[in-house]
Amino acid sequence: MDIEAVRTFVAVVEFGQFREAAAELRVTQQAVSKRVAGLERALGVTLFVRTARGARPTLDGQAFLPHARELLHTVERAAASVRPGSRVLRVDVLHRRIAPALALHGFRASHPGTDVDVVALGDADATYAMEALLAGDIDVTFRAVPGYDLPRGIRAERVLHDPLDLLVGPRHQLASVRSLTPADVAGHRIWVRGDKRGAEWAAYYDGLGKAFGLRIDAVGPDFGTEALMDAIAESDALATLVGSRDRHVWPDTHDLRRIPLHGPTPLYPHSFLYRTGDRHPGLTALLQHLVRTRPAPPADAWTPSWAR
Repeated sequence: MDIEAVRTFVAVVEFGQFREAAAELRVTQQAVSKRVAGLERALGVTLFVRTARGARPTLDGQAFLPHARELLHTVERAAASVRPGSRVLRVDVLHRRIAPALALHGFRASHPGTDVDVVALGDADATYAMEALLAGDIDVTFRAVPGYDLPRGIRAERVLHDPLDLLVGPRHQLASVRSLTPADVAGHRIWVRGDKRGAEWAAYYDGLGKAFGLRIDAVGPDFGTEALMDAIAESDALATLVGSRDRHVWPDTHDLRRIPLHGPTPLYPHSFLYRTGDRHPGLTALLQHLVRTRPAPPADAWTPSWAR
C-alpha cells in the first residue's frame, strides 16, 4: 500500500477539499487526485464523494479512516525509532529483573516525558555491548568492567552498587540463618549462571571467591534462571548469589530464602557505559537521575580492586 497515498487520503478528509490538501502536502491538486484514485483502485472501493463544496468520505472512506491514521502513526513511530536525535533512548540492562532495570523504572516514573527502549542483550559479553555502543545501536549499557579496559570513545560512570544475597532452598543447611559473612559460606557450593571465562561477571566472582575462599562455579548445563530456581528449591547443598535489589520470580512452593551477606558486604558494581559522542537528550537526564538516587554503599562494603 502506498503510504503517501494514505497520507493524502487523511489530509483530504481533514481539510475537506483536494485543493487544501494539496497545499498542506505541498503537491499539485492533480497529484492529490492521482494518489486518491490509485488508493481507491488498490482497495477496490470509492473513498470520497465529490461535491460542489469539496469532498466528503463515503461509508467505506469513514471505515478506512481510523486504520489509515493508525498506519501513519505506526510509520512515524518506526521512522522515529531510528532517526538520529528523535529516537527513544536505548538502554541495555542485561536482564529485565535486576537492579539496573528497576532503576530505569524509577527514572521513567520521575521523567514521564522521556521514552526509554529497554534492550536486554542477555548473555552478550561486555565487548559486544561496547561494540553496540560505538555503532550507535544502543545508547547505554550497564556493565561491571574495569575503567582501564574501556575502548576509546566509551566512558563509564559508577552508578549502582548492589549488595549480594545468598539464595538457598528450604532444605539447605543455611536456610534458617538470618545473615552470613562471606567467610561463613566457604565450603558451600555456589552456582552462578554464565560464570565462565570471558564473561564480564566472571572477573567479579573470581575475585570474590579468592578473597573469601568461596566455591563458585557454573559446572553443568545452563537451562536458564527458572531451572536454576527449581534446582535450588530441591537441593540441600546448592546455592546461588543474587543482588539484593533483583526481583526474580519463583513459585511460592519453592520457599526460597534470601540471606544477606555482611561483614563485609559484597557489592556488585554496575557502571553506566555510554558513547562520548552520543548527544541523545535523554542520556544526561538518565545519568543525573542515577547519580542523584544511588544508595550510599555500606561502611563494610567489599568490591574487587578494579571496581573501586
